[in-house]
Amino acid sequence: MSIVIPAHNEAKVLGRLLSGLLESARPGEFDIVVVPNGCTDATARIAASFGDAVRVAETPEASKAAALRLGDGAARGFPRLYVDADIELRTGDVRALAKALDHPGTLAAAPHRRLAMNGRPWPVRAYYAVWTRLPEIRRGLFGRGVIAVTEEGHARLAALPHVMADDLASSLAFAPDERAIVGAAEVVVHPPRTFGDLLRRRERAAAGTDQLEEAGLDQPGGSARTGPADLAAIARREPWLVPHIAVFLAVAVIARRRASRTGTTTWQRDESSRDF
Repeated sequence: MSIVIPAHNEAKVLGRLLSGLLESARPGEFDIVVVPNGCTDATARIAASFGDAVRVAETPEASKAAALRLGDGAARGFPRLYVDADIELRTGDVRALAKALDHPGTLAAAPHRRLAMNGRPWPVRAYYAVWTRLPEIRRGLFGRGVIAVTEEGHARLAALPHVMADDLASSLAFAPDERAIVGAAEVVVHPPRTFGDLLRRRERAAAGTDQLEEAGLDQPGGSARTGPADLAAIARREPWLVPHIAVFLAVAVIARRRASRTGTTTWQRDESSRDF
């Protein structure tokens, strides 16, 4: 199977990811392609330091979409995984995702998500306490930093236009019965370490959702919008989360206002989550 990793200035975290992927992999088991794009740091050098286990396809263009296309062209096999450089994924998780794709009718899969919340301030923890309870967050493939597809699923993704919210678009490209969240696989996702970086990340998400809806890409897999009914249901089940819901709403409102000013082409990167 092939693993494509687009990486823009990911020298801080790329080694952590690659070490986990190769932790107990057999020689030649994974075809890993790292695509350093527009890097000004040691991303390419770190990828190359893993020797024959990792192939490097570098481009001067700082573009995730272009990096994914380049990585796709270099990749050799299926299933195919697209993995963000700032998450943690291990050998066994990759194998579990591949096994899930053997199920008839399953075209795409993603791992169970674990958030690394140590050291995050209360507003960030409050936001994610609500976010992780939202129905679409629980069942969607997005927000995990990794998606695995069969060859048929890959064809579905290849037909999508390039958008900012690429993981959300990838999730919505598949109907619920075509995708799977694999409990036997776990990805560790690193949320922002500051409230400011949380706002930047959510501003990007809001702009990306607008872009998807403008392009008509919010079907057949549903919508990523959070409705009042979703938040009301959380408040009824767990009343202690009401202050957290207030934080969630405040972040959503601020992020949407910022996104409406900056438009759908500005990439707001969160740097703090890459510090460890």
